Amino acid sequence: MADFPWDHPNPHTLELTVGPEHIDGLKHTNNAVYVQWCEQTAWSHSAALGLDLACYQQLDRAMAVIRGEYDYLQASREGDELVVGTWIVSWDGRLSIERNFQILRKGDAQTLLRGVVRFACIELSTGRPRRLPREFIEGYGPAVIERTP
Repeated sequence: MADFPWDHPNPHTLELTVGPEHIDGLKHTNNAVYVQWCEQTAWSHSAALGLDLACYQQLDRAMAVIRGEYDYLQASREGDELVVGTWIVSWDGRLSIERNFQILRKGDAQTLLRGVVRFACIELSTGRPRRLPREFIEGYGPAVIERTP
């Protein structure tokens, strides 16, 4: 996958195949499905960094979506093999991080979607914003590709 035209180097990736359950009445992948795939890839990346759901629950902290923006560039259809890539592109070192997403079709290496999602750290028990705990700084910090703090 290194030879794909990724927007940034070394993405965390998730491979998938478009199934009939992903197709809408327009005979292409439903837009909401792309968002779900981005979410799955973000969770996969977090888990790879040692920050899975169990860790979130133990710390009573989570990274919650506060803004998402997606550019749908091309359609995918049933049977297409796709690769979703993600990167943590920036953070403030205190409360928030920003992820980029890119979805490529394996057959022709075309970019189907680009997304930017901003997350804020919250306390799970109250839903209120909270500073990033040490575990988040140690887990997510080294993965940030554009260090801003």
